[in-house]
Amino acid sequence: MDWVGGTESMVAGAAVSFVFFAALAVALRRRLGWVTAAASCGFFWWLTVIALVTLVPLAGIDLAVPAESRSETCSLDYGGPAPDGFWILSGGQRLLNTALFVPAGALLVVAAARWRIGWVAAPLGLIWLGLYSLAIELLQLELARIDRACDVTDLVDNVTGALLGFSVGLILTALLRPWRRR
Repeated sequence: MDWVGGTESMVAGAAVSFVFFAALAVALRRRLGWVTAAASCGFFWWLTVIALVTLVPLAGIDLAVPAESRSETCSLDYGGPAPDGFWILSGGQRLLNTALFVPAGALLVVAAARWRIGWVAAPLGLIWLGLYSLAIELLQLELARIDRACDVTDLVDNVTGALLGFSVGLILTALLRPWRRR
């Protein structure tokens, strides 16, 4: 399984999963309306992208934490030893962690707004996104082979991104009105 890892695997996984979720959105379009179908499938696609970016081994990337030097516990040092970041965003790893969860928060709100129960489902989904981030951090702690580290700063940044996305989703919902079929 040494052939899996690095940005190539992340991009390939994102592309394959995009094709799947785009086809699913097209299939659901008549039943849910195009806005809700696209937002719902986009939300689950983005959760897949988050998993790929955070759990695929970092072969050949500067952010790798070798298994031999990894901590046995999750780092509680807020703002701790986060590396400078990824080539995608120059603002550092913290900005990347925050930006990674913004689309999930926005798509969650737009997808939930179609139904009356959405005012309950969306906040519960936001809590679920926080738990998803926690699960990722715990997996990074347990799976030494993927060269990742568990860090409370990542969790805070991810939840901050989900909250920002939630706010963006409220604005998008007012503009797109997913409860109306078009």
